Amino acid sequence: MDLHVSLTGRRDLSGQLYRQIRAAILDGQLRAGDALPPTRELAGRLAVARNTVAVAYERLAAEGFLVGRVGAGTFVRADLPELPGRRPARRPPTTRAPRPRPVWEEVPVPAGLGRGRAEFDFRPGLPDARLFPYQTWRRLVADQLRSSVAATGRYGDPAGHAGLRAAIARHVAVSRAVRATPDEVVITNGVQHAVDLIGRVLVPPGDCVAVEDPGYPPPYWLFRSLGARVAPVPVDHDGLVVDALPDDARLVYVTPSHQFPLGVSMSLPRRMALLAWAYRHGAVVLEDDYDSEFRFTGRPVEPLQSLDRTGSVIYLGSFSKVLLPSLRLGFAVVPPSLHPAVRAARYVADGHSPVPIQAALARFIEEGRLARHIRRMRHEYRERHLRIAEAIEAGGRDRLELVPSVAGIHVSAYLPAGTDPAAVVRSARAVGVAVDSLRAYASSPAVRPGLVLGYGRIPADRIGAGVARLSRCL
Repeated sequence: MDLHVSLTGRRDLSGQLYRQIRAAILDGQLRAGDALPPTRELAGRLAVARNTVAVAYERLAAEGFLVGRVGAGTFVRADLPELPGRRPARRPPTTRAPRPRPVWEEVPVPAGLGRGRAEFDFRPGLPDARLFPYQTWRRLVADQLRSSVAATGRYGDPAGHAGLRAAIARHVAVSRAVRATPDEVVITNGVQHAVDLIGRVLVPPGDCVAVEDPGYPPPYWLFRSLGARVAPVPVDHDGLVVDALPDDARLVYVTPSHQFPLGVSMSLPRRMALLAWAYRHGAVVLEDDYDSEFRFTGRPVEPLQSLDRTGSVIYLGSFSKVLLPSLRLGFAVVPPSLHPAVRAARYVADGHSPVPIQAALARFIEEGRLARHIRRMRHEYRERHLRIAEAIEAGGRDRLELVPSVAGIHVSAYLPAGTDPAAVVRSARAVGVAVDSLRAYASSPAVRPGLVLGYGRIPADRIGAGVARLSRCL
């Protein structure tokens, strides 16, 4: 282990070294079995005599903290017991500690991020990772890591891997009728990252941004963090209520194909009205098409971007639902007038996404594997969608009222009037059912009480039992 030691002056150097290593062991920074640097190496780094280090090591060994192994080195004793209250050293308290801007103290980061699943996991937005083609993906990534592209040691294009941009442009043109050229595509670390880049480019502090209510919370907080005035706009059975948009909104974030979290699709008249409104007001529409690949009945909903003739729409897509959230890959189809600025924003933000992963995804798309995987997942999620709808309807409207939806990997259901959804969520969690409250995605208290149930992670044959257990919590 690379050990940091700070020596001052020329007095008692061996004692200083002894005390710092001893404190690192007691505080848990050096753990049982950790190797210490050889005496010659550490002495060279500290510019002291080798004997100075050797005396400190011998003293620690005599006290039982270290043990030497001939031919192997010096180690913290493996059988050293764990001390109660052991914790890493912390900064000393100060009244001058830096503080974040107030908005960052308001952002509610979900407590369950990264945690394991419940017995019945109905959390929304999570695909079934068990059905991901790991073997194929590992081979593609390994091929790219061995290729000259990965071995050059150079940084990649901020706009993304050229092959992946071309593959995405073809994919969305065929699957979603999105009009895009490779030069209009910017690769991002998911949709949220794309929203961040667009916000940096288009939203000066004080400008008004409109979002859906209820809606996806991260864009709301992101725009707030940029200093924008964020206006929640209600959603009805036809989607975003265009007539409720504030006249001074310069950016509108919407999920028209499968509204999150209600699940409704924006009607054609409403989509045309939104485009007309954006043109009249000189506004930009951010279209988040996060899971439209999974549509089970009816005709596909035409994206706003394919209807737009004025360059008012920026189309956002993600591979988090169709593949894995942990891949952190998404994209934006940006009008030519904005592409250089968005590329520059990506450059100053984080450079680019990992090139080997981008190249592997490009091959995955070009070889037709993405299309086959989507077809497989669509069939699986259609079955789960039917099962959860049947289970909710079987429980009766006096408990849960299903919000009609024909796409995606989640549904919403209203609770009886007067029900406390937060209490239901807590009770459900206590009996092994993970579910979200609809009001967790709303800014207005007028939103009806309800639940959001994802079916991406729960097998079809367990959905009925999970909904039945949830119903008993009402």
